[in-house]
Amino acid sequence: MNFFPPRTCPFFSLFIVIGLFLSACSDSNNSEAIVFFQRANVAFKTGEYRQAIKFYNEAIEKKPDFADAYNNRGLAKYRIGDLPEALEDYNRAIEKDGEFWEAYFNRADVRAELNDLKGSADDLSKIQPVYKDSSYYYVRLGNLQVRQDAVSAAQASYEKALALDSKNAEALTNRGVLYFNQKQFDRAKTDFQRATEFNPKQHFAFNNLGLILGREKKYAEALQLTDKALALQPAQPYYLNNKGYLLLQSNRPDEALPLIQQSLKLDEQNGWAHRNLGLYFLTKQQPDQAIASLQEAERLDPSIENVYAYLGQAYQQSGDPAQACQVWKKGEQIGDELAKENRIRFCR
Repeated sequence: MNFFPPRTCPFFSLFIVIGLFLSACSDSNNSEAIVFFQRANVAFKTGEYRQAIKFYNEAIEKKPDFADAYNNRGLAKYRIGDLPEALEDYNRAIEKDGEFWEAYFNRADVRAELNDLKGSADDLSKIQPVYKDSSYYYVRLGNLQVRQDAVSAAQASYEKALALDSKNAEALTNRGVLYFNQKQFDRAKTDFQRATEFNPKQHFAFNNLGLILGREKKYAEALQLTDKALALQPAQPYYLNNKGYLLLQSNRPDEALPLIQQSLKLDEQNGWAHRNLGLYFLTKQQPDQAIASLQEAERLDPSIENVYAYLGQAYQQSGDPAQACQVWKKGEQIGDELAKENRIRFCR
């Protein structure tokens, strides 16, 4: 399974919601720029980000110092995954208007995504007096602190966000992930449930809640929640992989395989999907393929849950019990409880 991870951590996701910030521009000499800007905003709101970028280009051509157009074009570029270009547009917006606080806010997100954690922290620090009463500011700060491995500080930031707005679904979701990592599963479950109640489009929370129900072996209910996440984000590789995992646990391997394979096509560096592919091969009594997939999962991330337990099972299935015991012992040493159970059961 995947807890919708970013590249750096298999159990955490910083789900970013960026608002569309607008400001007035009433100079009659720039009416054409305003028209293109308004068209761009309409396209942005309907998800036509490339079309929006074209209109923002026209607005900027008509009004080269149009800070709002740079900022919003940066948002559109962010939405299509062009982070370096988004960063450049936020830089330009700030150059045009040194007190364009929304652009600093947006730039902090992109800098964090590009692993410029100091730059992100600088931006958030600069705008803190302006956003001191903003729940979403503290969510962003918490997200950055997670990337900095400052988990206690991140939790305090999410608590502050929720003190300012108890219905902030993003704060609930991200605090829920922290609870999950601390094995406080009941608290995590409550946060995810509340997040989906307050925001029915919070696909990240649906996915995570489904995984908690999967841990409780409530696979039918878990699949329903994962399907809700996929209905909102049908090409999200971690959701596809998670559904595949739940299907494997439901003894439906033939349905699971195409989902896991699709997940790997979208992100071949997802160790959890390689683990699940190995689990599929185990169910099909194909130990050589299982070993290859599980070794790749281990290479990508040795902390993946039960990877050593399953790898040992694959060696056992291949007729190599000595190697199986060595793998289970290694897993036990790093806290793989299932590996420990297997070693006690099968090894002298």
